[in-house]
Amino acid sequence: MKKLMLALALVLLGATATGCTPPQDGGSTEKSTVSDYFPATENTRYSYMGEGNEYASYTVHTDYTYKDRIQYRKDNGGTIMAEVMELDRETGMAKIYSRGEFYYREDFLRNESLMWGDRGEEEILLKEPIETGNSWTLEDGRKREITGVDVEVKVPYGDFKALEVTTTGDEYENVDYYVKELGLVKSVFRAEGHEISSSLESVEKDMPYVQNINFYYPNLDENRYYYMNTEVEFRTNDITRKRLETVYIEKSGIDLESRGLGAVFTENTEINYMYLGEDRAVYIDLNRAFVDEVNAGAQYESMILQSIANTFGGYYGVERVYLTIDGGDYESGHIVLKKGEYLKVNTENAVEID
Repeated sequence: MKKLMLALALVLLGATATGCTPPQDGGSTEKSTVSDYFPATENTRYSYMGEGNEYASYTVHTDYTYKDRIQYRKDNGGTIMAEVMELDRETGMAKIYSRGEFYYREDFLRNESLMWGDRGEEEILLKEPIETGNSWTLEDGRKREITGVDVEVKVPYGDFKALEVTTTGDEYENVDYYVKELGLVKSVFRAEGHEISSSLESVEKDMPYVQNINFYYPNLDENRYYYMNTEVEFRTNDITRKRLETVYIEKSGIDLESRGLGAVFTENTEINYMYLGEDRAVYIDLNRAFVDEVNAGAQYESMILQSIANTFGGYYGVERVYLTIDGGDYESGHIVLKKGEYLKVNTENAVEID
């Protein structure tokens, strides 16, 4: 039973493969390659309709593409999963990394050091030659085989001729259907007379990924923090720190003064780097212009720093934020943060504003 539950988890949170232009017929007489079935999709949302399990429905966005790697974001309503795929001439297309509870954006493709934690086993999704009977054994002992090359498959998005890939475990089988220039169109999991399926329902182009993010601002007179819940759009390969930097500065340009609120990021503030460490703390480095332009008393400056901690700590879902300036200690005329000192997120009694 434990093996069966593990297999089900692999299916519901498993490999994702999408493409961009849906052909009317996936069949072709030309020699096929692995890349035909894993085209890079940018600014496109794939939606899959699930049957047999509440988490079988999901959506997929492409967060990043770089060289022979693709990073997907898969949301099944229960969790959000990051998955990194890599195309290799020898091994084919493999899933090389995944992370659950991925409610923020991080570019693993250009920053492989951020792939911390248990990377798990690499899983080869598809390998050449693309022909019936080609099979391989996964690191966990499961067998994967191409069981058809022009199999008719019907999904809500359309009718296609697909490549059929069957994975066999001790007590179950999983069948994936891939279409050229489109990617994964259907997955079917069967075990003990039960069937769970996910079928492609829609492909929406020019569709950025949208996150709702709380940006915090200080009110010195009330000694309280206010926040704006803001929709932030991310397009494929957008740099997260630059998008958040831009939005924070733009939001500071609205009429905060009439509400008794102070700006946090000044006009020339830049985030040099920002990431979530393996110690579950956020590391954010600002340029010197931030300190030079703050022009605030000790209490007000302290509230500005707390707003930064609340905003970026909240975005990553952690409690500690290490703030530095141009790679060195944070130091102004009022406040010094030495190496190892951090800001702690505290949103108690914060008030939402429009």
